[in-house]
Amino acid sequence: MRLVFSENAWEDYLYWQKTDKKTLERINALIKEIQRTPFTGTGKPEPLKFGLAGYWSRRIDREHRIV
Repeated sequence: MRLVFSENAWEDYLYWQKTDKKTLERINALIKEIQRTPFTGTGKPEPLKFGLAGYWSRRIDREHRIV
């Protein structure tokens, strides 16, 4: 599986590195889990609809998602 960050996603990732280590740990754990089991696991995996059909999202926290 190939891991790709959009420009905005990479900026967000760097922001979390500087400001919130706990959230960064959660993001890293989700990335590892997505690579092992993309459709099941923590973060409430959900298939996306319409323009993003074929992609899945997981919850980082109540406000933020990883696609």
